[in-house]
Amino acid sequence: MSDALFEKLRAQFHLPDDKIYLDGNSLGALPRTTPATLAETVENQWGTDLIASWNTHDWIDLPLVVGNQIGKLIGAPEDTVVCCDNLSINLYKAILAALELNPSRSAICAEEQQFPSDNYIAAGISQLLGEGRCSVKTLRIEEMTPQNLGDTAVLVLSHVDYKTGSLRDMAQISANAHAAGALVIWDLAHSAGVVDIDVTGCEVDFAVGCTYKFLNGGPGAPGYLFVHPKHSSASNPIPGWMGHAAMFDFESSYRPAQGIRRFLTGTQSVIALSAVSAGLAIFDAVSVSALRARSLLLTQQFIESIDGSVVKENVALITPRSEVARGSQVSITLEDAFPISQALIDNGVIVDFRAPNIIRFGFSPLYNRMSDATAAVKVLAHILKSKQYEHPRYQKRSIVT
Repeated sequence: MSDALFEKLRAQFHLPDDKIYLDGNSLGALPRTTPATLAETVENQWGTDLIASWNTHDWIDLPLVVGNQIGKLIGAPEDTVVCCDNLSINLYKAILAALELNPSRSAICAEEQQFPSDNYIAAGISQLLGEGRCSVKTLRIEEMTPQNLGDTAVLVLSHVDYKTGSLRDMAQISANAHAAGALVIWDLAHSAGVVDIDVTGCEVDFAVGCTYKFLNGGPGAPGYLFVHPKHSSASNPIPGWMGHAAMFDFESSYRPAQGIRRFLTGTQSVIALSAVSAGLAIFDAVSVSALRARSLLLTQQFIESIDGSVVKENVALITPRSEVARGSQVSITLEDAFPISQALIDNGVIVDFRAPNIIRFGFSPLYNRMSDATAAVKVLAHILKSKQYEHPRYQKRSIVT
C-alpha cells in the first residue's frame, strides 16, 4: 500500500489528535461518513419517507446488501452472508444447524481458552438438548487432528485468538475437521478486514463475526453469518417471519426462504445496518491483501520497538513472532498490567487489558501509522521507568477494561 493511499484511507476516520488509538481490535474508529449516513437514514428516510422507506430505500434487503459487502472481505460468494443479530446469536444458529446436518454425531468441539461467549453458547446448547444428543469437548489447537475429531459433529474455533493474537491455519484445520467427518464454524471477529480470508477456498461450512472491531461498524453493531452454498437448505433453528419464504403473506406455518435469507429471524435495525454499510464502503478502495501486508508491518514495527527498548526486561511477548501465525494485534504480559494499561490510556495511548495480566495493542491498517507503534513503546517505557502506574487513580477498575 502506498503512503498516499494510506493517508487517504486514514483521512476517512475521525481520530483525535491527542490520542494514539490502538484498540481497533475491540472497537473500530469512527468513519467520517457515518454521521452523515445516519443523518440521511434518520432525518430523510425515516423522517420524510416514513414507512415507505422499507420499499423506496430498500430497508428490507439491508441485511443481505450489507452481507454482500462483508462477503467480499472474507472470500464468500454472493448472497451467502447475512448481517443480522450479533455474533453470539448467529453462532447459536450455526451450531444447531450443523448438528442437524450431522445427526450421527453429538460432540461440539472447541478450544478451552477461546473467547468465553463462544463456549458459553456451546455449553448452553448442550444443556438444552441434553447429553444424549449433544456434549462439549475441548482440544488444544495442535490436537485438532482427524484422529481426535472422529466423534465431533462440529468444530467451533476463533480464527485469531482474542488474548494472544495468534492466527490459526484455517485451511489445514478445516481440512482436518472434514477428514474426520465434522463440520467447522469459524469465528472471524478478530480477523475480518485485516487478514486474508478465503472461506470458499477453505471450504468453511459456517462463519460468524462482528462488525464493530476492524470493520468499524460502531459500538454494538450487528454480527454476520456465512453459510456455505452446499448448506443453503440448512434449517434456521430460530425461525422468524423475516426468514419466511413469503413474509408478508403472514402464513400461520413457517416456510423458509431460499438461501441465506432463511437465517434471518426478526426485524433488524436499519440505523445500525446503515452505519455498518458506511464503514464497509471504505474497503472498496483497497484490497484485503494490501491491508494484511500493512498490518504485518505495523505489528512487526511494534515488536521490534519492544526488542530495542528497555521495556523488554519487564514484558513477555505472547503474540507469535511468525507472520503466518500473527493477527493484527500484539499482546504482552507483565506485572501490574491493569494499572499500566490505565496509565497508557491516560497518556493518550488507547489500549485494553485482559485478565489476568495482558495488555493488547490492536493495529488497524486503515488508520494506524508506523509512528504509532514506536511512540506507544516509548510511552510504555516512560510509565515503567517513572512508576506512574503506582498512582492510586490507576488501580480502580471500571466494568469495561
